[in-house]
Order: sequence, then C-alpha cells, then structure tokens
Amino acid sequence: MTSLNAFFRPQGVAVIGASREPGKLGHDVVRNLIAHGYTGPIYPINPRATDILGRQAYPTIQDVPDPLDLAVIVVPAGRVVAEMEACGGRGVPAVIVVSGGFREVGAEGAEREAAIQAIAARYGIALLGPNCIGTIDTHTPLNTTFVTGQPEPGEIALLSQSGATAAVIMDWAQRVGVGFSRIVSLGNQAGVTDADMLAALVEDEHTRVVTAYIEGVADGPAFLAAASGAARRVPVVALKVGRGAAGAKAISSHTGALAGAEAAYNAAFRRAGVLRAERLEDMLDWARALAWQPLPTGNRVAVLTNAGGPGIMAVDALEAAGLQLAPLTEDTKTYLRERTLPASSVENPVDILAGSDPATYGDCLAALLRDETVDAAIVICAPQDWFPPLALAQVIGQCAVNQGDAPKPVLSSVMGLTPGDDATQAFHRDHIPNYTFPERASLSLGALWRRAQWLAGQVMVEDTSPQYTETVGAHSGAPALEGIHAGWLPPEQVNRLLTAYGVTVPGDGLAYSADEAAGLADSLGYPVALKLAGVTHKSDVGGVVLNLESAAAVRDAYSRLTAAHAGGVQVQAMISGEAEIIVGVVRDPQFGPLVMAGLGGTQVELLGDTAFELAPLSAAEASAMLDRTAAGKVLAGYRGKAPADRDAVIQAILALAQIALDWPQIAEIEINPLIVRQQGAVAVDARVRSI
Repeated sequence: MTSLNAFFRPQGVAVIGASREPGKLGHDVVRNLIAHGYTGPIYPINPRATDILGRQAYPTIQDVPDPLDLAVIVVPAGRVVAEMEACGGRGVPAVIVVSGGFREVGAEGAEREAAIQAIAARYGIALLGPNCIGTIDTHTPLNTTFVTGQPEPGEIALLSQSGATAAVIMDWAQRVGVGFSRIVSLGNQAGVTDADMLAALVEDEHTRVVTAYIEGVADGPAFLAAASGAARRVPVVALKVGRGAAGAKAISSHTGALAGAEAAYNAAFRRAGVLRAERLEDMLDWARALAWQPLPTGNRVAVLTNAGGPGIMAVDALEAAGLQLAPLTEDTKTYLRERTLPASSVENPVDILAGSDPATYGDCLAALLRDETVDAAIVICAPQDWFPPLALAQVIGQCAVNQGDAPKPVLSSVMGLTPGDDATQAFHRDHIPNYTFPERASLSLGALWRRAQWLAGQVMVEDTSPQYTETVGAHSGAPALEGIHAGWLPPEQVNRLLTAYGVTVPGDGLAYSADEAAGLADSLGYPVALKLAGVTHKSDVGGVVLNLESAAAVRDAYSRLTAAHAGGVQVQAMISGEAEIIVGVVRDPQFGPLVMAGLGGTQVELLGDTAFELAPLSAAEASAMLDRTAAGKVLAGYRGKAPADRDAVIQAILALAQIALDWPQIAEIEINPLIVRQQGAVAVDARVRSI
C-alpha cells in the first residue's frame, strides 16, 4: 500500500463535492482545512462554483494542478465510484471517502464498496473509509473532517472505528483542554485498516500514546502483529465494545462455551501489550497518564491526602489495580511528623488533615518521592476554600518536574476543579493528570504499572523450554486424522492423536455388549470406569459410572448405561491423582487457536475459573495461565495434598496448542479432566471436534 503519510502531511488537498453552502459537509471540510491552519494548497472541486471560501474552485479533479496527494470525497454514494475512478486517472495516491451509503446499508451499498475497492487496488490508491469523518494532524496542521472544532496539539493519538465516537472525544478534548496529535476515523475499512493505521500513528514523532475505539477486527493476525509492533514503541489503550457478542455458535465443549469473542480479544490484547479499558472514561484517563508521566519501576505507592475518606477510596482502587501501599522508611515518617499537624497520620496513606497549606503538601510530597520504598505518588485534596487550588497545582507540578534523572510518576486528584480553572491549566502545563475522583487516579496508575510490567516481559530472555518440533504427520500417529468427517472424533482416534503428541491416555477400549465390557475390564485391571460413547457431556445424562471393582458390577453398569443410549460403552482404567485440570483449544474465527486452562471437573462452566492465551504460546505463557487461576495453587499442593506435576500440565497445554496449529480442520479440543499426579498427568476424558 502507498505510504499513509498523505493522510496527515499532504502536499495538496482536493475536496470533491466542496460546497458554497454552510452546513453542507463539503463546505465544512473546506472550512476546517482553512480554519485550522493547513498551509498547503486546497482545491475545492465543484463544477458550478468559481471559488469557495476564497479558494479557487475546479470543475474536476483532472483540472487541479500539482501538488496534489490527497483527495477528500464528499458526494452522494452513487457518484463515489466515478469520482474514485477520476482520482485514479489523475494519479492521486490517497483518498478519504467521507460519504456513507455503502456496505453498512445493504447489498447495493456493498456492491459500490467492492467497486471502489477494486479501483483503489488497480491504481494503488490508499483508501480511507468510506463512511468516515476523515483525519486530523494537529501538528501539521491538517483537519480533513467536517466536525466543528479541534483539540489542541498534544501527544495522544486516536484511532476510531466510529466517526461519532471520534467526534465525541474531540468535543471532550476541547472542553477539558487535553491535546491530541492525530485522529483517524476508519469507517468501513474498505482499504486502510486498523492494522495499517496503527503502524502509521506510532511513526509520528509527536505521538506518545495511541488510543483505539474498536468494534471488531476483520483480520485478527494482522491486527495482532500491528498492535504488537505499535505497543513496543508507544502505549496502546483500546476500548473494545460489543462485549456481549457470542463466539462460535456450533461449539458444545466447556472450552467453547467459556471462550467466545471476549476471551479471544483479551488474549490478543494481552499478547500484544494493548491495555484494555472497560469504559471510554478509563481510556482517556489512562491515555493522559501514559502520555504525561514516567512509568513506575515498582508497584509501591504513596498516597498523600487532606481527607481520610478519599484516601481510603484511593487505596481500595490501588489494590484492585494490582498496586500496594509503600511501607515508608522511618526517616521519612520522622520528617513528615516534624512538618505536619499533630493529629496527622504519617502512615501510608499520609493524611495531613484539612488545615494543611500548599507548602505542607510540597514538603510532604517531596519527602515521599525521595523515599526509596516509593515507586509512585498520588496527591489528593478534598475541596476547601481557604487557599486557591492554583497554588496547590503549582506546588505539585514543581515537585513532580524537579525530581532529577529518575522521576517517579505523580498523579493528582484535586477535586472540584473545572476544565477552565487556572489550576487545571497549570496541571496540564506540567503534564500532571488530575482526576475528579481519587479512584480514577489509582486506576490510571494501575495502567502505568501494567505497561511497565509488559515492557519488562518483552526484554526477558526468550523461553527455551522444549517445543513441539515434530507434528503428528511425522510419525505413527499420522493416520489419526486421515479420512475423518465433521463432528466429534471417536475415542480411539482421539487417543491416537493425543498419544502422538505425547499426552498420556489411560488404558481403555470400546465395548458393545456387557460381556465384552467385562472382558475389557478384566484385561485392564480393576477398578474401571464405564462411559457412554458418542455423548459429549456424559455426566449430564448420567453417562459415567466410576470405581467398578468386578466383572458383575461392570455388566450391571453396562446394562444401565445402554438402556436409553445406544452406541457402545468405553471401558477405562480408573486413574487417581492430586488435581483435576481442564485444558482445551477452540478455534476463534478472528485470531485462530485459543488455548484454555484452569480447574477441571463438571462445574467448570459454573466456576468460570479459566485462563486463555493465543497459540502458539511458550511454556512460560502456559505456566502463567495456571497462575491466573486457582489451578496454580492446587497444583502446588492444597489443604494437605501433595504437589502435582505442573510441568506435565504445561506440556499438555503446549501439545493441544500444537495440534490445533498443525491441523486447521480441528475446531476444538478438550481434556476434562486431566488427572495430574505427583509425576505425570493422564487425559482421562478427551474430545476433539473437526470441521
């Protein structure tokens, strides 16, 4: 694709559909280009006008002189195809289609969209849209949108799949005085995608953090690669909406039921280092902190407040965000005691009471930032009327700015300020994010800490644990998937497949009569278990009988199981161990194989104590999955039980991930339970579904 630089720093811009009439989109685009200071040539295209807003108008794009490397199309949908063709003939390298009326309106619109895609491909045009509001670069400056107003130049970039959401954020930024660097509305992504634009945004020298409003991604692997590359350069904060969307409808395993789109997006964001915000407010809160403050080197926080209640609020939110209170040294406490009111508390959170002035805040904050046990600080001030907030904002700013070569992040919650307050403007000048409520400051500091942790993980030594270098096709297990049909594989095929990848399965066999079941039990050795064959959730229909100690018991159990279900019974040696774990893989339609691990058993869906990662994954990532659930504690030994073989579980997770990577026709795999012993693990109940 042609370089995307023309969308932000074009040498000349044509507006196709420019209008002389205020209120028309074609008029407003020209207005914004002029009003916001674009210094390159602007070419309004309107065959019935000689000039628009003082700029010479041209009948067609072919009549426009050089330089010209960006065209903005604002005409009815039915005319867009012809105008795109004209842009291609003129050699315009980049086009923004603001017009709506494409695939978002149905089949006829989808045909038009396919037509402009084809034109863009034929001429090598970088196409943004259709159905978008355009782009902004506040530093060029350039504003190709029709939206009134523009944020001040800043360090935050916005990538939005919703034009309306982008407009809302622009309005917010202007009201609160927060600057942005670049803003992009993607529209239908008929050409330029979110993955393409992520790379372009982080190349901008003014951008220190990228925010993204996402409704969905069309190409999961491309987005993952672009997001990973972007996050290595600057923080990326995403608001992914549509959380209620279900995953694949055909899945019927526990893994599939628990997975869904949300688990896949969470795993993808975690892998890429994208910070996922739950609300728009969170995304914008975190963006300010990430753009303006250094990252903490640890998770120990000092809280300085003049009111106990807000301090407790901050502490609760800190703990929820994975942070903790700094213990403070005795030297620091002594220093604070000598400079605060007698009733003040010098334990963290440090409460200097309502009578303290800005100078006291400054002395205390400086001391806390010097303390070696402190990695970050939050300053809180409940509303009061005996000193101006500006004085406090200036003191906080001075302390934060004058820390020296190893600054620690400082966030504030001077409550009651409005965007127009002098104190708010002072905070912005010193790049101190101030929040209306202390919880928001704590959660924003949590985002800084998660960013620091992810970056630290990127520079760790690569995991050197053995991976699966051979596939099932390389050895005797190859026939396991030959000639299979869509649906659940029979137990014997599942066992061959798992064994080929090094997963241990118990001795078993398939019986079609009571005598055959008893004979298998005799050969396997007692006790045994009987399970209905061909039933996915056997326990739901009473399809499992355990701990059968004799042939007579086996015959009786066989008769009871097959009374209402035909298809035979699986006879299996009883396996015992220290823990029951579930491991599985489901193929997500956007991101590919999604691997699951957690506590196993019949109540796994009820408990929901599972973790997900995308394949391929390393042994370290598989181990981290266990630690995100109670499985990690159970494997370590719980309530007197001996520790179980954690490495065997990790190898089983890696094996299932590799199977899914090797065999794209496999839709889902699940082992539940994987019985984990002190040495080794056995896949007692496994199922595999093909498509």
